[in-house]
Amino acid sequence: MTGATAPVVPTGWRLWLAGARPRTWPAAVVPVAVGTAAASGVVPIIWWRAAAALLVSVAIQVATNLVNDYADGTRGTDHARVGPLRLVGSGLVPAPTVKRAAMLSFGVAALAGAALAWAVGPELLVVGAVSMVAGWAYTGGPKPYGYLGLGELFVFVFFGLVATVGTTYVQTGTVTGLSVTASVPVGLLSVALLVINNLRDIPTDARSGKQTLAVRMGDAATRRLYVAIVAVVGLGVVACGVSRWPALVGLAGLAAAVAPVRTVTGGATGPQLIPVLGATGRFQMITGVLLAAGLAVGGQL
Repeated sequence: MTGATAPVVPTGWRLWLAGARPRTWPAAVVPVAVGTAAASGVVPIIWWRAAAALLVSVAIQVATNLVNDYADGTRGTDHARVGPLRLVGSGLVPAPTVKRAAMLSFGVAALAGAALAWAVGPELLVVGAVSMVAGWAYTGGPKPYGYLGLGELFVFVFFGLVATVGTTYVQTGTVTGLSVTASVPVGLLSVALLVINNLRDIPTDARSGKQTLAVRMGDAATRRLYVAIVAVVGLGVVACGVSRWPALVGLAGLAAAVAPVRTVTGGATGPQLIPVLGATGRFQMITGVLLAAGLAVGGQL
């Protein structure tokens, strides 16, 4: 009888890619796609601005992930993780190195944001600065609000409202009603990712004093919250369809939520919830891409 095979630990760029948490990147990609699609039909799309907005969004997402890795690792809250690899908590990368990588990623976001501000207006500098401070303060600093049950609010505001409406703004120069409406399902899709992550970590977070919303609500209520988010995402897509009916194609993305909802309502815990994070990311990406496609088509009708 042979023992279990030890997991392969990535090295080099693969290690940094794992630390950047690519499964969370749909939270950065979807709002830019949807926000750009919402601008179509209003003005001609300026594609370099869309690319710059995507770079800002992904860079802030990666930076926030690295800050979380650094902060949780130095506080010791990652020592008993059941989730994916963490750079500092695993001891594979020194904490100061991860912190520098986070600052570098924030720097990339700042440069791309500065180009957009030059083309659109200085108000984007304020939005970008606030977004980066919020990304750092989520788990960094002396009083991280991610430890106070406010993480879901941060995700909804910055990866929903700000990212979606802001992307439309860099194209149109105005805040449109459609972009605000579309930001609701987009933001909730990102919240769903965080809810699953925190549901999985309730036991370890509670022991380490990390008072996430899931810890405060408890296991059963957090599972109900996840299901409610999926339902409201569908309602948000319908609301977008009122303005541009082809956006209703986004409802097809709900099919990708069936499996993770069943797993969550079935009582899966710990490592059993790790695949749900990936499934939720796929649900987010599929729904977001379909919603963006529908909005873009609707803008041309």
